[in-house]
Amino acid sequence: MENKKTTQEEYQKCVNAVIDYINLHLGEEIDLKSLAKISHFSPFYFHRIMKAFLGEPIGTFIVRTRTEAAARLLRYSDMPIADIAYRIGYSSPSSLSKVFKQFYGISPLEYRNNKNFVIMKPAIIRPDLDLKREIKEVPARNVIYLRLFGDYKLNDYCGTWMRLFQFIKEQGLPMGEVMPLCIYHDDPKVTPVDKLRTDVCMIMPERVTPKGDVGFKLIPAGRYAIFLYKGSYEYLQAVYDTIYGKYIPEMECTLRNEPSAERYMNDPANTAPEDLLTEIYIPVE
Repeated sequence: MENKKTTQEEYQKCVNAVIDYINLHLGEEIDLKSLAKISHFSPFYFHRIMKAFLGEPIGTFIVRTRTEAAARLLRYSDMPIADIAYRIGYSSPSSLSKVFKQFYGISPLEYRNNKNFVIMKPAIIRPDLDLKREIKEVPARNVIYLRLFGDYKLNDYCGTWMRLFQFIKEQGLPMGEVMPLCIYHDDPKVTPVDKLRTDVCMIMPERVTPKGDVGFKLIPAGRYAIFLYKGSYEYLQAVYDTIYGKYIPEMECTLRNEPSAERYMNDPANTAPEDLLTEIYIPVE
């Protein structure tokens, strides 16, 4: 049983490396043979293993990830459609339009011009929501992480965080920051629930060698719009809708095609829901 567990963890480590590469190179040509080399799987097994872990073929995963990135930029930015197409790896706006229509049944232009069109869920804007906000440069951060798939509201964040603590203890590593950081790769408005990806991260004082399903990555330095929300996690989707629908346009920010993140400033185990503090990081140019 231990060997099977180890094999499973090693496979997850390799799959994580491939997904991280795709996320960082979405606007470039992504060669499947190169991905197979990154994974360290044999070419014969690469596609089978990736499909088993992702729940879909790797090619479909890349196309879907690009299309969902386009949907976010169409919804939350004024970037020309042609620029969006080139930014996420399509050779022409017509290529993006064809794929976008296959996924969502509507063209990118129709989606942008029809604010009432709903891909998944309608936005909930709260004009009365008062968030402390700032734009600042955040330095590069070393993080260890465990990747979760599925509904953001149903993930076992506490159990996953404890697994990171256990990893620190087992490896004899210096303790990282005690405030968890979660990176949310997908927008639940445009990504099916079972495909949503979350990285539960601990910020570390130094680089760490990944092991099993515990990954390591360097989050590069960058500019972020940072919001401080006080209240129950239950209402975070409305908070995000308000940030994207109200605050980001008011702050005249241009979004970077990178995932948002949350940092949890107090412990939900001993904090009333209305007193929970969440820092929300939105990458901007």
